[in-house]
Amino acid sequence: MPLPSPVGPTGAAHRTAPPAVLELRQYTLRPGRRDELIELFDRELVEPQEEAGMAVLGQFRDLDDPDRFVWLRGFPDMTARHHALTDFYGGPAWSEHGPRANATMLDSDDVLLLRPEPVLRPEPAGTSFLAPSSRRPPVGTPPPDRFVAATVWFFPPGHEGVTLIRDGLLPVLRETGPAPFALLATEHARNTFPRLPVRAGENVVTIFTSYADEDAHRRHLAEVAAHPLARAEVLPGIERAQTAEAQRLRLRPTGRSLS
Repeated sequence: MPLPSPVGPTGAAHRTAPPAVLELRQYTLRPGRRDELIELFDRELVEPQEEAGMAVLGQFRDLDDPDRFVWLRGFPDMTARHHALTDFYGGPAWSEHGPRANATMLDSDDVLLLRPEPVLRPEPAGTSFLAPSSRRPPVGTPPPDRFVAATVWFFPPGHEGVTLIRDGLLPVLRETGPAPFALLATEHARNTFPRLPVRAGENVVTIFTSYADEDAHRRHLAEVAAHPLARAEVLPGIERAQTAEAQRLRLRPTGRSLS
């Protein structure tokens, strides 16, 4: 069923430019209902969101929690976010399928509002979910073997933690293994759609990296830990600056995920 014409940018608009605002959403689900939500989400809720003017960038199973669903979506800017979310959550797709989706959830308020950060040099074309290189797989596609790792660091308000990650850790990561496909930091703008809460007062930096499998990820971590500069300066500097232990997510993309 088609959605009403959006007030803000159209679905085609977000595909012509990388998103400037992203949400990292982590849902705690009712026991045993994750596959139910993923099947519904990938079948019924991807295209309607994109038609409303947002980009669904990645959907994942959390390998450390069988009842957690992690996903990301992006917007051209904060004004476009307001229009896109208003259109989608007021539209027919969510009216029809939202109650069933909500019934699988215990908590959907763990949301970080983020922005992509410029890096010292651009990544190769097609390596970032900010500019996907392929079309979305069709409904029913089995999950890929790919493994995605994400790390979220927490820094004091006002601290330039992104400099520690971008200028210190990122070169080491590139030297020792695959380059992260996204570097994101907190977007401090006011939440333009208060119906959906976001975590306020946060100052985070996060990276996402794709691997052929989990063994490749473990090898990369070992290479980073053994790197002289990382061991002596970079990792201790991050540890001194952070306000809490970093959150490390081990993720498996769903069959229709672009990341």
